[in-house]
Amino acid sequence: MSEENSDPEQSTSELGGQLDYSPVSWREYFDQMEDVSVGPADSRDVFRIYKAGGDGPLLVLLHGGGHSALSWAVFTTAIASRVTCRVLAMDLRGHGASLVNQSDDFTTQTMSCDVANVIRACYSETPPPIVLIGHGVGGAIAVHAASNMLIPCTVGLVAIDVVEGSAMEALHGIQKFLRERPKTFKSMEHAIEWSVKSGQIQNLESARVSMVGQIKRCEAVAVAVAVVDPVEPAGPVTDELVQRNEEFSDQSFVNDKEHTASEGGVGGEQGEYRWRIDLSKSEKYWDGWFRGTSNLFLTCNLPKLLLLAGIDRLDRDLTIGQMQGQFMMQVLPPCGHAVQEDKPDKVANAVAAFLLRHKFAEARRETRSSDTMRSEDQK
Repeated sequence: MSEENSDPEQSTSELGGQLDYSPVSWREYFDQMEDVSVGPADSRDVFRIYKAGGDGPLLVLLHGGGHSALSWAVFTTAIASRVTCRVLAMDLRGHGASLVNQSDDFTTQTMSCDVANVIRACYSETPPPIVLIGHGVGGAIAVHAASNMLIPCTVGLVAIDVVEGSAMEALHGIQKFLRERPKTFKSMEHAIEWSVKSGQIQNLESARVSMVGQIKRCEAVAVAVAVVDPVEPAGPVTDELVQRNEEFSDQSFVNDKEHTASEGGVGGEQGEYRWRIDLSKSEKYWDGWFRGTSNLFLTCNLPKLLLLAGIDRLDRDLTIGQMQGQFMMQVLPPCGHAVQEDKPDKVANAVAAFLLRHKFAEARRETRSSDTMRSEDQK
């Protein structure tokens, strides 16, 4: 379903000449959805996961702060069309539909162990070869999990737009971004439209499936907050996104009483839809997520790929490591921080090339055929 186009108005269908902002089901991209329970019987944590594919290596996809497993939906379709692989995308602690105990524990150790526990619950002690792929905060978790060898069958590591230097510099802008964005929306359609027009997600197809994992009806949020009180750091927010968010202030997207609603308040009268996570409460974790990540990435003894939204993201340690050939790196065409959502086909091309180069996966037969035809045309 994925179409590579930076213009969201050309990346999805129109209804009566207007863009379609209606939500799309996860079923269009994944084969199945499960709620996986881990931990002691009397204090189980439940993680929502989505799966696709039945053969090849297992790509474990970890989303960025504030997003959910559904941020990988369009990418999943794209990568599955290029190589034979399996996909497991999970809602991290405090995100999406996952419900956990000890909701105030968001250390890298706890979050990394969550990933290992989910994999163990799904595949027992004999999982297939695993490639950890993480975006933003999810990238930091992937790096920590791989460096600490929490998942012994891990064969490769892919980090997407997570660089210690730029992440640390961007932390000051996160609270400003969170204050400026709407607190509530009239409908899911309004939330999807806002996400595209504000620049949070620059691909309408991605936004239509992804925002479902970020926004929830207030009545349902009231229950979730009572159980979980979700707290989770946001990924690095670029100055460009903050600026675009300030410029886009059309109040038609929010209810009249939106500005009087408290940050943590719930209730249908204050706005029909609200963010699933109050990211502002997680500030004390932000520094710990990214400090030292570049060094951990470099010293991790696995084949590695780093995908960046811009060359300006690269810090000194990674620049030296890249010059020494310690990892593969690719800078993608201009896009926002939600790289795999903005440019799912470009990310899939880079990941597929990485998997094929290290012989982790085999190319799809139709992909090989098209490559052969392309080569013959060029002769």
